[in-house]
Amino acid sequence: MQFKKSFLLGLAIGLLLIKSCTTPKKESATLIIYGGPIYTVDSVQAKVEAVATKDNKILFAGSLAEAEQYKTDQTKIIDLAGKTMTPGLIEGHGHFMGLGYNELNLDLMNTISYQEIVDAVAEKVKTAAPGEWITGRGWHQSKWTEIPEDTVHGFQTHYRLSEVSPDNPVYLSHASGHAGFANAKAMEIAGVEVLPKDGIDKLEVEGGEVMRDGLGRPTGIFNERAQSLIRKHIPESTPEKNAKAFELAVAACHRNGITGFHDAGIGRETIALYDQMKTEDKMKVRMYAMLTGWDKELLSEWYKKGPSVDPDHLVTIRSVKLNCDGALGSRGAWLLESYTDRPGHFGHETLPMEFVKETSLNGLQHGFQVCAHAIGDRANQEILDRYESAFTELSDLANDHRFRIEHAQHLHPDDIPRFAEFGVIPAMQAVHMSSDRPWAIDRLGEKRIKEGAYMWQALLQSGIPIVNGTDVPVEPLNPIASLYASVSRKTLKGTPDGGYEPEQKMTREQALRSYTLDAAYGAFEENIKGSITPGKLADFTIYSQDLMTVPEEELLNTEIAMTIFDGKVVYTKNE
Repeated sequence: MQFKKSFLLGLAIGLLLIKSCTTPKKESATLIIYGGPIYTVDSVQAKVEAVATKDNKILFAGSLAEAEQYKTDQTKIIDLAGKTMTPGLIEGHGHFMGLGYNELNLDLMNTISYQEIVDAVAEKVKTAAPGEWITGRGWHQSKWTEIPEDTVHGFQTHYRLSEVSPDNPVYLSHASGHAGFANAKAMEIAGVEVLPKDGIDKLEVEGGEVMRDGLGRPTGIFNERAQSLIRKHIPESTPEKNAKAFELAVAACHRNGITGFHDAGIGRETIALYDQMKTEDKMKVRMYAMLTGWDKELLSEWYKKGPSVDPDHLVTIRSVKLNCDGALGSRGAWLLESYTDRPGHFGHETLPMEFVKETSLNGLQHGFQVCAHAIGDRANQEILDRYESAFTELSDLANDHRFRIEHAQHLHPDDIPRFAEFGVIPAMQAVHMSSDRPWAIDRLGEKRIKEGAYMWQALLQSGIPIVNGTDVPVEPLNPIASLYASVSRKTLKGTPDGGYEPEQKMTREQALRSYTLDAAYGAFEENIKGSITPGKLADFTIYSQDLMTVPEEELLNTEIAMTIFDGKVVYTKNE
């Protein structure tokens, strides 16, 4: 009897030992987050109680009880205390170094009159050495509360600016980046300050315009490619200034809950800078960079060596940015019919369409996504035509191209279904509608606005995702403003009641996806980020209130409370 008891006891112990050897030990979490609404943007479970991460990956998302099984003495705990968390937000179209330089140079984004620009420059002149260039960006004449007496085609003239800066060349970029404003000294350096002896036609620039008054004198406004007449004389930046602008841009992203950034057009210098920043462990934003289409030699080099998909998911280059027309505010967007407020003017084709077709074929052959800037309906139509032609010609390579049109702001109704038909992704910045719609109707007229401008819901219903963003520094980086515009179709002042063309509003779920999973899809990265899913990167944005349920009129009051990048807290408000 004693033997039987001993035998059974030994057998039980043995079975327990075998079970302990075969049952996998639960992994330990580096971080556990709980205590508030967590929206995953994952179709399997849209909302969870807790998230556990290990190093820079998501380990678990689900109930708090289950998450606590991953807890050890070394696990860091973050209690949301009622705040809300989503996947890390992705800026789907911006200009990273422009963001940084906007904080170094004159920031004119909030100016509401020409006089404020003049005053800002006059103040800068006080500390600038004679001959030193003064540069800035952000003015927008259609947003001013008062219009100057002397205007040409709705734009100010340079005389008041030149009076306060006689010894300093000044060049101030329009908020859109598609026009610029120069003073007399800058035009003198560029050789365009007076009427040329052999006629005013010498001031014409293909794909651009030097704006002139009735006597043929340059007004100081340089539209689209004509900007190069001035810009080529502005001294290049220094490595030290570039590094400072980079650091400021990273900090701005963290303050705004941005963990990923689609950089819309970079050249050699910026590529080298990003490589350096990654080497120095300063790349604290996941960069998806587009090669600038202006540098054909650069493109040729990259076609030969192929895309660079970073295994560390920090700096990936696998796309090309083409600038195909201008902006609506500067009347540079390329239209099928002339501008309502400037009859006979159709905007500008700033890049030959033959080059769009050539780049599309090269992109398909060498594995590069093509991202073409198009705001006007003609630009969008022409690009879709070139894409379609390339897809037909190289159909065996066009299965998962994910070509994009950046902005897709104004479409002919016939072209709306073509995005889904061809699999072309519209990267649309919702905040542009909020800022531009009050005056955009002057450019396009009511019929074109209602049938084809900012057509978010029509595109989504056709079956194609939208990549959202701000086009910073054209607009402030603030994603809350763009999310508010997405769901309200109102200006940031809350007008009009019901929103502009309310049938095109996004739902809150659609808007969040456009800043997370759909933005990741627009960069071939939906398998590594964009949702709170085990195995994906541990990037999160935490908000002061529940942006999915808070009343619309309170949505703009939402603040970024914390940003987590690569499993580490990189920003906490008020710290």
